[in-house]
Amino acid sequence: MTLPELYVTLLVAGTVLLASIAAARTAHRVGLPSLLLFLAVGIVAGEDGLGLAFDDVQLAQALGTAALAVILVEGGLTTRWSDVRRLVAPAGVLATAGVFLSVLVTASGAYFLLGLDWSVALLLGAIVSSTDSAAVFSVLRALPLPRKLTGLVEAESGFNDAPTIILVLVFSTTTSDVPAIGPLFGNLLFQLAVGGTLGVLIGLLGAVALRHIALPATGLYPLATVGFGITAFAAAGAVGASGIIAAYLSGLVLGNSQLPHRAATRSFAEGAGWLAQIGLFVMLGLLVDPSELSEAILPALVVGLVLLLVARPVSVLLCLVPFRIPLRQQAFISWAGLRGAVPIVLTTFPVVEDVPHAREVLNIVFVLVALFTLLQGPTLPAVARRLGLVRTDALREIQVETAPLDVLDADLLTVTIPEGSQLHGVAVFELRLPPPTVVTLIIREGATLVPDRDTVLRAGDALLLIATPGTREDAERRLRAIGRRGKLARWLGEHGTPEPEGTVTSG
Repeated sequence: MTLPELYVTLLVAGTVLLASIAAARTAHRVGLPSLLLFLAVGIVAGEDGLGLAFDDVQLAQALGTAALAVILVEGGLTTRWSDVRRLVAPAGVLATAGVFLSVLVTASGAYFLLGLDWSVALLLGAIVSSTDSAAVFSVLRALPLPRKLTGLVEAESGFNDAPTIILVLVFSTTTSDVPAIGPLFGNLLFQLAVGGTLGVLIGLLGAVALRHIALPATGLYPLATVGFGITAFAAAGAVGASGIIAAYLSGLVLGNSQLPHRAATRSFAEGAGWLAQIGLFVMLGLLVDPSELSEAILPALVVGLVLLLVARPVSVLLCLVPFRIPLRQQAFISWAGLRGAVPIVLTTFPVVEDVPHAREVLNIVFVLVALFTLLQGPTLPAVARRLGLVRTDALREIQVETAPLDVLDADLLTVTIPEGSQLHGVAVFELRLPPPTVVTLIIREGATLVPDRDTVLRAGDALLLIATPGTREDAERRLRAIGRRGKLARWLGEHGTPEPEGTVTSG
């Protein structure tokens, strides 16, 4: 690529990005799901619109899978474990048994109502059986719903991509209409177990590393956090396991650890997720041929209605029976099964494998996602209100930030008051430490105490102080002086000159 070609490419990419951001703002104002306008931007920019050619399905598959990894890492980072920890079992059942039920019911509808071959019907059912994490995260988090309900739908959408991808790969490569059940379940178990284990382990490793390694710039913490999630995705994929579940679980572990600069990390991850969504949907819009979509409208409506009105409710009802989820919430979960990027990306797998009728399946899925996202997304608030699920007392959570002391250019000082020290009996305000030095915590008889200005120090206390490099030496001198001569040390000529054996250490 020459330099002039690079400029043209960046100009086109920047223009498309800005147009997509403007589309997202418009979609938010009118209540439409953003993905529809992103797809529209791609179609308008395509060969039948502005003439931008893109028909490399294999490249679309690779870029789409990478974008899904970023989206799932962002979803895990922004999911609170407290909301989903008790929902792992029902979410797991929905993501496995629910997917299988949905595939069978949807495939049966496509076989009997559209006359498709079983191989094509099963492939189509597998592709559309997964709820989309990007669509779910973006829509549900704007609704004041009970945390348990939101957490269940989010966890399901994070878990069910892996089983769906496995089924699509199986149906794309099998030579018979119905694959053998034993190898199918063995493959599923291996991918979920190994992918999940790698995701959790790499997430824990990342959390420990980021808490104990001081990075030279604040902006490196978000990069490193997302980098661990991408590493989990790639590591799982490299050993033949599910990178999708690894990416989500690593993000979940990292997002719920006490990491430095969590607010900045969350903002960066959300930006990266938006960029991945925009690039993904615009690319998928470029990939389709609008002139072929009209023939897919009727099949898409049939399959979509079977999925929305039969397959999804049946799978939710049967899978949630053991968990005593109220029927109102089950109805909402059924309606909230949004489809988005995942099904369209999955259609590239059979196209790459040159499966018969794969291009027709791509067009059907594209139309189905567009039509039923337009139907379900804007109606979710009304459905939630009609079912009486909207929380009128919903509050926004505060954001708490943790920053390493070296980034603040500060030192943590520890002071232990020995028996006989003149610090015993001195109030905190009488220390008169040079500002901005502050006593942040006192450990007394194994318990922690947050001091105020009138708190009186005692022998045996361990003090934690924060001081800047410019005031640290003066603070140490003042503490030594009082320890030797009491709070009138300065009047008595004691200035805390260091001795070989000091009581102040820094950490």
